[in-house]
Amino acid sequence: MQITSKELYDSLIHGANHVILNKEVLNKINVFPVQDGDTGSNLASMMRTIIQKSEHNNTVKKTLESIADAALFGARGNSGIIFAQYFRGLSETIADEADISIADYARASKVAAQYAYNAVEKPVEGTIITIMREWGLALTEEAFGKKSLEDIFANSLHKIQNALEKTKEQLPVLKKANVVDSGAKGFTYFCEGVLYYIVNKNPLDIKIGIEEEDDFEESVQGILHDPIEGARYCTECLLENIDGIYLDEIKKELSQSGNSIVVAGSKRKARIHIHTNEPAYVFDYLREKGQIVYQKVDDMYGQEAIVNHRKAEIALITDSIADLPQEMIDEFQIQIVHLDILWKEISFLDKLTIYPARLLELSKQDKTLPTSSQPSPKHIENLLDHLATYYQSMIVMTVSKELSGTYNNFLNSLKEFKKNDCKISLINTKQNSGAQGLLVKKCAEYIRAGWSHENIVEQVESDIGKSKILVQVRTLDNMIKSGRLSVKAGQLAKKIGMKPIITLDEEGKGVLDGIAFSIKGSNRKLIHHIKNLIKTKGIEQYNIVHVNNLEGALELATVMTGIIGFEPDYITETSSIIAISAGEGAVAISYLSKK
Repeated sequence: MQITSKELYDSLIHGANHVILNKEVLNKINVFPVQDGDTGSNLASMMRTIIQKSEHNNTVKKTLESIADAALFGARGNSGIIFAQYFRGLSETIADEADISIADYARASKVAAQYAYNAVEKPVEGTIITIMREWGLALTEEAFGKKSLEDIFANSLHKIQNALEKTKEQLPVLKKANVVDSGAKGFTYFCEGVLYYIVNKNPLDIKIGIEEEDDFEESVQGILHDPIEGARYCTECLLENIDGIYLDEIKKELSQSGNSIVVAGSKRKARIHIHTNEPAYVFDYLREKGQIVYQKVDDMYGQEAIVNHRKAEIALITDSIADLPQEMIDEFQIQIVHLDILWKEISFLDKLTIYPARLLELSKQDKTLPTSSQPSPKHIENLLDHLATYYQSMIVMTVSKELSGTYNNFLNSLKEFKKNDCKISLINTKQNSGAQGLLVKKCAEYIRAGWSHENIVEQVESDIGKSKILVQVRTLDNMIKSGRLSVKAGQLAKKIGMKPIITLDEEGKGVLDGIAFSIKGSNRKLIHHIKNLIKTKGIEQYNIVHVNNLEGALELATVMTGIIGFEPDYITETSSIIAISAGEGAVAISYLSKK
């Protein structure tokens, strides 16, 4: 009984499609290893990549290699990376023939399950790896005898469905929640999709096996609502050019920095997953082992909060250029899209894997400055897709579109977003840094107060005209490197002690607000500006942000508190992207006026 390369490809793609169609079910029962509600989104993202990037080839082995490469590239989350390694095991075990027997496929499935086990630092039974193993064993048992291909797969599926139900008893956290393991169910959905194609040969766009909503809701009544403990960040990367590096070596080293470690891949590349509180250290280590071509850091605390402790039905999203303290981000459940920073072909994630002090240290080593880049459309798509599962609507507030392509990237992604029942409003704040942070905070307060989506957007658009940032630049080195000042003019400006004050105009473009020749002189100009503002419009809120200069920020805050009559809403360090342009030691005051 033979399976052709084309038949196998179509059946696996159909399995991938079936996982995508059941994404939300998987999200809602996701309680292990953490209750972050994204297993379905992660698996669906990987399956989409398989559908888009893999292709059928003349032999089964080459076809599976194409699927394995696509899976490794698109893998996200613990279960996704384990799944990718399962495909790797299939591809490296199967014969390089135009067709294979069901017995060959069964043997390869057993080996693939072992690949998946080996990828996990500490394998846990009752999870996806258990069901993968049971699938291989079931296929092997059923392949002997004179059964049809349909019967072999149907009987094997029945066995893993029974094994899936038993996962409730294998893990206490699943028993308490009265759910099966989400990753294991995702693999079972995959196998269901494969069987459906084998039996029916239906086109891939037919929706198969969707569970009834009423039945599903009953099955998760015991869902957990306990807060996440331990490591905060789900950290992942795709590492290439790792010749001579053993995957076990990476697992051992990373065990010192976190848990839930999965390392999948081949001799050429690896996909790494770890839960850690030190993503910056993890990436510093991995850069020594190969080239990081993709990286992701998810805040599991934030994810768990929107799944189990959501405070509103409107999601608020902004980018990492908005300067807000972490405790405020947590309080208002603000979703942050972290922009990329590139330095000498090395990529960092703003506020997650790089901070101003480190970035400024690196930039001193080169004649050119690091550059920033907007989030990828794929990242935005994944975020919106995930949030649409939990929120009725979303408000996105970006850095000024005159300064970054982030606004346009969101705009383009929204055009492709398919969830018509989820209203999304995109706002260009025409600000950055502390001023953008104040606008986001104000929007969060409107959401907490229970305002309607439309009223919030209208009011925030009005607030933009009341916002301003004034940045005290204390060194001109980065302005010279960036080309905003010529070398000759910059040298002259440094010689006479120029201390410019930078702001943004009404369109969100950077402009010069004033020039001083000492810090005291710069402070006098700020004081004059603020006193005039108090007389004419009044100040509702303000903050102080800084570039690796907390002492200077505290000094300015003391001065402004005496003039304005109340303390700043918060004092915080800027994003590394702001640090690139403002330079070492910069301090800024941002405010929202009353009128």
